[in-house]
Amino acid sequence: MNQQQFFIQAVIYLAAAVICVPLAKKVGLGSVLGYLLAGVIIGPAVLGIAGHGGEDLMHYAEFGVVMMLFVIGLELEPALLWRLRVAILGLGGLQMVITTALIMTACIFFGFSLKTSLAIGLILSLSSTAIVLQSFTEKGLMKAEAGQSAFSVLLFQDIAVIPILAIFPLLAVFPIVADPETHSGTLTADQPGWVQALIVLASVVAIIIGGRYIVRYFFRLLAKTGQREIFTAGALLLVVAVTVLMMKVGLSPALGTFLAGVVLADSEYRHELESDIEPFKGLLLGLFFVAVGVSIDFTIVQQTPLLIFSLVGTLMLLKGGVLFLLGKIFRLKHDQNLLFAFGLSQVGEFAFVLLSSSVKGGVLPKGEVDIITVVVAISMVFTPILLLINEKFFQPATGTRQAADKVMDTVDERNPVIIAGFGRFGNIVGRFLKANGVDSTVLEIDSDRVDLLRRFGYKVYYGDATRYDLLHSAGAADARLLIVAIGDPEKALELVDTAKKHFPNLRLLVRAYDRPDTFKFMDAGMLHIYRETIDTSLRMGIDALQLLGRRKYQAHRAARLFLRHDEKALKQLSAVRDDSKAYITTAREFIDELEQMIKSDINEGKKFQNDFGWDEASMIKEVNENGHGKQPS
Repeated sequence: MNQQQFFIQAVIYLAAAVICVPLAKKVGLGSVLGYLLAGVIIGPAVLGIAGHGGEDLMHYAEFGVVMMLFVIGLELEPALLWRLRVAILGLGGLQMVITTALIMTACIFFGFSLKTSLAIGLILSLSSTAIVLQSFTEKGLMKAEAGQSAFSVLLFQDIAVIPILAIFPLLAVFPIVADPETHSGTLTADQPGWVQALIVLASVVAIIIGGRYIVRYFFRLLAKTGQREIFTAGALLLVVAVTVLMMKVGLSPALGTFLAGVVLADSEYRHELESDIEPFKGLLLGLFFVAVGVSIDFTIVQQTPLLIFSLVGTLMLLKGGVLFLLGKIFRLKHDQNLLFAFGLSQVGEFAFVLLSSSVKGGVLPKGEVDIITVVVAISMVFTPILLLINEKFFQPATGTRQAADKVMDTVDERNPVIIAGFGRFGNIVGRFLKANGVDSTVLEIDSDRVDLLRRFGYKVYYGDATRYDLLHSAGAADARLLIVAIGDPEKALELVDTAKKHFPNLRLLVRAYDRPDTFKFMDAGMLHIYRETIDTSLRMGIDALQLLGRRKYQAHRAARLFLRHDEKALKQLSAVRDDSKAYITTAREFIDELEQMIKSDINEGKKFQNDFGWDEASMIKEVNENGHGKQPS
């Protein structure tokens, strides 16, 4: 392929990605599926405009997988691994072992060899890190039991990709499909399996020692130059150099870069390396998935649709069943266990990497790989649909059963304040009021949190504060204040509507997470809205000003001025928030106005610069400088 054809293909791939990925994310399919769909559209199945030049692009795109494994290695801090050791080794390890064993048994039953069956089992036991983490993050589920369990399983799977790639040469039963230009001259060429295993071990040791004692010194020197682009070049040099080394010894480049990342995971340059590699990794990995979409042979689906969809359904049912059983063993709550099983039931993006490697290494024949590739892609497409079904049908049913299992408490007290939600936010408010002699009636929907709080001596009532009957029994008709400290914005809005409708006497103080939440509460007519981050941020800003030499009263005056101005700005920004151009213009005007106001206030405050009434540290400093016992002038 000449240079012009290469760039034409590059334009087609990039244009397809730029168009399809935002659309896919808009409808909730995720970026990985967006890249795959882009490849399908430009591939032979639809438009057929991705020519043979895509094979050359695939070589470059595969480097994105190498970079992804390097970044994953960087994230494997020893402290994180130790904290999640039980879930990673127990839940993640059992999932891979059981799933691989079941798939391998099924393959042997249908006539595949032991080595081929093991390879297929290992490949199909993996789940999609990109799809699951993105879906759970978007839904705010990463801190839930299902999110933490899913993260542990995915982390184990990502780590397991490396030994799988390492043992693939031992599973080869078909002729190796190798590029003569890259395969010739490797140390593993024409070597028996046990020799290749020794070379793998030697390479691992070399990378660990080099990363520990040479690479860190190398980056320390680059950091001293103060040139960001040189450090970026050094990061790319490291990844490319390890890739070349691995190819020279006949191993997967992903193996070496992953180990290099792990070695540097606890170095002082970890975050810098990750941020420098991330843009290259994201683009090349996206192109890899586009190329995979192009390579999917949809004639297989047309010819044998019953076989393909039967394989997809059986595989997802098997994986989901194993996950659900393990969730029971590890005592996940029923609703969390369903989410955990549905979320990880697909096959992941690393399957494409392993399938490509298996063909080149003679582990699997091309025909079987084509079928498995289609099955993997369809299982990924089904994942958002399964999560939606779980959210719409299974989760509400589960919530009803749980509510039936634990009946709402009967409130037997009347207090001037009702607090709805007693998490990290409501807990602080409640303790502050209690310390000042104000009793509160606390309502909390999380039964586990209720049990924990009661062990600490708190009087907490279990129940859904959005329900009229619970609010009424809690004394909302006679209470003076309702503090809405619920973490879920939708539930908080529902509570606001209920309270306004049935208890107009109540004054509502509402917790908001950020500006969008604040705008919704403003639309609901709330006057007392408290953004979760504003006070802590301003307190930090006050301390920062003082550490920089600003007087204490000046720092506090500036913070109060900032807060008043920001509250004023919120009202005007809320009115134009649907017009992005007007919103930006208004926000910039307020920023400029705030800077001028603070400058003016600083000049006005200079007349009080000798007032040490509430600035003890500055007074002591001034007294010491002017002499003991001498009052500052």
